[in-house]
This record gives sequence, structure tokens and C-alpha cells, in this order.
Amino acid sequence: MSERIGFIGLGNMGQPMALNLLKAGFELRVYNRNPAKAEPLVAQGAQQVSKPGEVAEPGGIVITMVANDSALESVVLGKEGFLERLGQNGIHLSMSTVSPATAHKLADLHAKQGSIYLAAPVFGRPEAAAAGKLWICLSGAQTGKERVQPVLKVLGQGIFDFGEDPGAANVVKLTGNFLIASAMEAMAEALTLAEKNGIDRSKVIDMLGKTSFACPIYQNYGKAIAEERYTPPGFYLSLGLKDVGLVLQTADSAKVPMPFASLLHDRFLASVAKGRGDMDWSALALGVSDDAGLSK
Repeated sequence: MSERIGFIGLGNMGQPMALNLLKAGFELRVYNRNPAKAEPLVAQGAQQVSKPGEVAEPGGIVITMVANDSALESVVLGKEGFLERLGQNGIHLSMSTVSPATAHKLADLHAKQGSIYLAAPVFGRPEAAAAGKLWICLSGAQTGKERVQPVLKVLGQGIFDFGEDPGAANVVKLTGNFLIASAMEAMAEALTLAEKNGIDRSKVIDMLGKTSFACPIYQNYGKAIAEERYTPPGFYLSLGLKDVGLVLQTADSAKVPMPFASLLHDRFLASVAKGRGDMDWSALALGVSDDAGLSK
């Protein structure tokens, strides 16, 4: 591949994504707040830089995969951010889960510099990222989308285009994360009901996952919840709290009541307050056990 790409954010998702780009022949400049996270990439030929702005090639492509809106704005707009250096004809492929409002703000600021902001949040856990099997939601300027297709095809097994509104893909991502969290809460309640009636949790989810609920969310998260296996985390519970907060923020701006989202927000908040923020977000199920008087 002839194009050099900047990549910011080498956590549980970003690191395997960046490794796949290297394996596909892309040249990478990488940055992470914790420099040690870049070591596996440097070993495969990536160039490590010490500031976010240094990943950008003028007119090039920069991918960001960071934890939240604040982290994203910092690497783009901060004192050492990359926005000005990216410049005319550059593309920022933002693959983080952030608010639609932040996407709109950044898209406007990129446009003033002559560059393009594309939202491309993903569905899939770290193992899917490593396998290049992510599902990618995409929105933003059409001209930018055409240029990043070779990159996205390395990272994902499917790309879903939601138009030119830069915030649209993030709305879709938030709706999906809301549905996943709702399913986990429902599974936790159902399996706790079974357990308190003397029925094996794993047998219940095994049957349901093979019949009426034969889909990855129920099969994978259901198995983890049934087995009460919440470490190591694929997605931190603290980030689940952040995402449900974004759901409620987006719903508020659109005047959409979401009582389930409010319940989930309280569940995640209580879990973080109990010191579970660094567990997998499916550990919200422990809160259901707590409420039912089961010591875990």
C-alpha cells in the first residue's frame, strides 16, 4: 500500500486494528498516551511518535480509536493535536464511540481546514477486531468515504453507510450499544430468577441461545453472565456508563423519553460506585444478583 496512515489509540480495540493494517501493507505512524502499548506495532514496522500531531501526514489519513469525547477532542484540537497539520484534503476517520454533537463540531472544524471528518464507529469485541471482522457504521462526506474504503475493508467484514450527516453513524452506534446493554440487563434478571429457583444458569442460557435467542449477543454475553465471568474485560464497564450517558444526552436533545436507558444508567453508575468499573460491562449483572440477595 502506498498511503501512510496515522493511528491514535492503541487500547483493546485499536491495537489489533492497527496490527491488521500493518499486515495488509499500510505504513503506520502510531501514538498512544501509554507509549508501551505501541511496542507490538513498532516490532511489526510501525513508526512511533511522541505527540498526536506527529501522526498526521499533510493531506493524509488519520484514524482515531480513543475512549471518549474528551480524549478525541484532545488529540484533534489540543495543543499537540493533529487538525492543522492534517490540513487540505486530509481525512480523519473517527472510529470511537462519541456523541453526535461532538461529531458535528469536529466535522465543522475539519471543513474549515479543508479536511474531512468521517464517523466510523464499530461493533465487535477485541477478538473481532483482531480477526478483521468488525461491523462498521459510516457517515460523512462521500468523497472521503471512497478514499478510505481500502482501509475499512481490512478492518471489517461489513460497512453500513448512513449518509453524509457526520453524526449519523454515532447515533446508530449508540442505539446498538443501548440494545446490547438492555439485553444484558434482561439476561441478568432472567438468569437470576432461574438461579433463585434452583435452576442452573448455564443450562437456561444454553437452551435459549440455541432456540428463541440464537444470536451472538445472547450466546456470547449470555454465557459470560451465566458463568459470572467478567474478567478480563473486552469492553470496560466504565465505558458502558459513558455510552449510556451519551444515549440519554442524545435522547434528551431529540426529546425522546428512554426509561430503559435511565434504568441502565443507574445500574452502570451503581456498578462503578461498587468498584466494578474495570470489569467487563456485562458485570452489570452483578448488580442484579446484589438486588436479589445473592452474594457474589
